[in-house]
Amino acid sequence: MTDQATERITIDAPPQECWDVALEFERYPEWAKDVKRAVVLTRDDNDRPSEVEFTAAAMGRSTNYTLLYDYSGAPERLAWSLVQGDIMKTLEGYYQFAPSVMSPGSTDVTYDLTVEVVVPLPGFVKRRAEVRILHSLLELKARVEQ
Repeated sequence: MTDQATERITIDAPPQECWDVALEFERYPEWAKDVKRAVVLTRDDNDRPSEVEFTAAAMGRSTNYTLLYDYSGAPERLAWSLVQGDIMKTLEGYYQFAPSVMSPGSTDVTYDLTVEVVVPLPGFVKRRAEVRILHSLLELKARVEQ
């Protein structure tokens, strides 16, 4: 079964700063608690990472997966999709960066994620994963604002 979650947060920084931090994949292990390793495998014609391999903590173990990044909505939207993964069938999502109407100089960030794992998960595990999704957005906020 496929699960989807969307979270929104305001970051006290302009959209370009949020975008720049989001693209520093190899630095994710410095601030994203669950990301243990990130390696850029390929780059596009603009030298942006296009395929990135990650090792992350998931459900009490490590998981490995490779994401393909889509820059067609750049710099407002950074989207990704799963190339391969050991416990996921589907992993698609995006960050949407928009100037905040309520807080000038800040950015409203939407984080949308769709996941389908290889084996069905109990409800309490899914709820814990949703909490981790929100936490990863808070980690992005902390990194950008530091």
